[in-house]
Amino acid sequence: MKVLERFARFNAVGALGIGVQLTVLWVLADLWGVAYVPATVAAVGAAVVHNFLWHQRWTWRDRRRRGLAALVAFTRFLGTNGVISIGGNVVVMLLLVGGAGMNSLAANAIAIAATGLLNFATSDAFVFEA
Repeated sequence: MKVLERFARFNAVGALGIGVQLTVLWVLADLWGVAYVPATVAAVGAAVVHNFLWHQRWTWRDRRRRGLAALVAFTRFLGTNGVISIGGNVVVMLLLVGGAGMNSLAANAIAIAATGLLNFATSDAFVFEA
């Protein structure tokens, strides 16, 4: 599969993951009153699991892992994309929501964009390596 096709698939899955993340963040922070940092961590965690499942099944289907290899790939995904996404999102949220008073959903959308390219690179090179 060509890198541009894979990147397009990565972004399509990511778009769905953004929906998951922003919905969980909205429910936790806006509806249930959970503080924005723990709500962000939970929302990103939900999106990371969602994204791994779709990347495994569709984005990198030609490199799909099964059984123990799938568990290893999931662990790698959590250790790379999970850490990049949660860490990057929390830092951006602290700066934009805590520091600048920005709306949490708008700030989270910026954080997602900021971490996207690095997540693709680590997924392609390390999580779902050929």
